[in-house]
Amino acid sequence: MGTSMQKWQKRILFISWITYASFYLLRVNIAVAIPGILSEFGISKTAMGGVLTALFAAYAFGQFVNGTMGDKFGARRMVTIGLLSSAILNIVFGFTQGFLIAMVAVWGLNGFFQAMGWGPIVKTVACWFPPQKRGMASGILGTSYILGSSISLLLAGFIAGHFGWRWVFWFPAIITIIGALHWALRIRNGCENEGFETVERIDAALKYAGIKHSLGIILKDKKVWFASLCLFGLNIVRYGFLDWAPTYFFEVQKASISIAAYKTLIFPIAGAVGALSSGWLAEKVFKQKKAIVAAIMLLMLAAAIWFFVKIPVGNWVLSLVVLAIIGFLTFGPHMMIVTILPMDLGTKERASSVAGFIDGWGYIGAALTGVGTGFLLDHFGWHTAFYFWISGAIIAAASVGYVMASLKKKI
Repeated sequence: MGTSMQKWQKRILFISWITYASFYLLRVNIAVAIPGILSEFGISKTAMGGVLTALFAAYAFGQFVNGTMGDKFGARRMVTIGLLSSAILNIVFGFTQGFLIAMVAVWGLNGFFQAMGWGPIVKTVACWFPPQKRGMASGILGTSYILGSSISLLLAGFIAGHFGWRWVFWFPAIITIIGALHWALRIRNGCENEGFETVERIDAALKYAGIKHSLGIILKDKKVWFASLCLFGLNIVRYGFLDWAPTYFFEVQKASISIAAYKTLIFPIAGAVGALSSGWLAEKVFKQKKAIVAAIMLLMLAAAIWFFVKIPVGNWVLSLVVLAIIGFLTFGPHMMIVTILPMDLGTKERASSVAGFIDGWGYIGAALTGVGTGFLLDHFGWHTAFYFWISGAIIAAASVGYVMASLKKKI
């Protein structure tokens, strides 16, 4: 084998990054389509929130199942099936005619197949990078879903403004079908497949022994449960802004749908800076105490959302500045929770299972913020929705405190 291990690691990380970013083209796009769907079909925000919740609920269920399936069947197969199926369902969703049950069913199925992405991809990275190099690899991988959201908003904003909301689903689907084939042809599940020595020696008692056994170990680990509760609260904030900010700018600030999408871009872009900065702060300032950094950022996040509520509607410049701060403070701790913790808590043998379990609970929070935010908007207005998101940040901050105490020697 002439190709060095280092070159293979770069290849695997690049393919993993591109592929997971592609998943976001097929689920963040609906945020930009919401104003058009509401206008054309006259459905309520609660009903539209129900469509969002269908994806998140199915995604949460899929994470619990597909994370462990990824450990058993391998990422190459799981991710290919997930991305292709998600693309097909996006095409189908673009043909819906306001029939709510059909919209819920199609978007819910999309959520299940979307859940075939993260856990198996984390597993792949864990199988190619030794524990001492996973911090760097996870930091890079963590930007994939952040910048993937940005690309999705940018692309969807342009498409919606020029071709209508249906093409927001059709065009990204075409792109990601190509991405799925690229993954299937070029990825390798582990370094052992290419003749390299394993990156992590695991005691025989810890090796994968089936879905039931793997889940049994995870369910007994309080650290995993509190990390899951932290992501539950944080995703209330993350998807509250990501899914509803375009509608806020469209309705409240009277921006066009394209401009509303472009304004929302500041949230994930600043989030990418936050994800990278949090790792640097943890290493250089807090001496690898990552959970302390996460706790501080989460408390500041709650305060930043409260300040956003107080900004006058006409002051769109200040609202964008504060939205950038919110993005920075959201994605910083998020990156640590969904990338570094699963690798540390699960080792390479169960990294997919732990990532799936934590992410699954995160999407239960996202499911709550879908229909919950829609209901609050219909009955109480935007201010109440923002306070709901603040509660999510507080839950996340409280939960990470336990993880901080339990793993203080490691994080």
